[in-house]
Amino acid sequence: MLKLILGNKAYSSWSMRGWLALKASELEFEELVVPLYDSGWNERREGDEFAPSSGKVPLLWHDDLVVWDSLAIIEYCADLTEIARFWPEDVAARAMARSMAAEMHSGFAALRRECPMNVRRNVPKPDLSRDTIADINRILVLWAQSRARHGGSGPFLFGEWTAVDMMYAPVVTRFLTYSIPVPPFARQYMSDVLRHPHVAAWIEAAQDEPWVIEQYEGDHGTA
Repeated sequence: MLKLILGNKAYSSWSMRGWLALKASELEFEELVVPLYDSGWNERREGDEFAPSSGKVPLLWHDDLVVWDSLAIIEYCADLTEIARFWPEDVAARAMARSMAAEMHSGFAALRRECPMNVRRNVPKPDLSRDTIADINRILVLWAQSRARHGGSGPFLFGEWTAVDMMYAPVVTRFLTYSIPVPPFARQYMSDVLRHPHVAAWIEAAQDEPWVIEQYEGDHGTA
């Protein structure tokens, strides 16, 4: 039995990536959403269920086997099903897609810090730092390059929906939340991502969550 433990859908970008991977796998799984930073958070994250990830979400239990970290969950889902569900078939395209996913996984710290994920808000563009603007520009370059080289006739970064779109889907929500201006090709890509049934379902579910994290609800023009 697969059990995916998540943080709040309104705020947890890493949880969103792991959940999108499970949805793409089409495997049946139990979903447990735990509210981040509530009164029971510290005690809960010290329990045995969270121990392998040191209290971080998402993490995936498969019977007695455990996988944590969104990118690892994506790769595990590919192992359980088929690589074509997650990565392009072409070797060059797959190499680029994996590089982009890894860069998303390890980079863009300024964007994460200044524009935390919140799929329930839409605010005027904040006064962003040079580092965050550089992150945004780098992302747009990656999107443009992948679309030009490997997008083909499909709507996503490598044509079909793949793991790299799952990794950048929370960025799409950030650009929307903070009214980040983007060129037309990126607006179209964002629209296609937001219309994907799995992304739409995640955002819809987030609207009904009762939990609020105040630090993610204020103004973020901190540059």
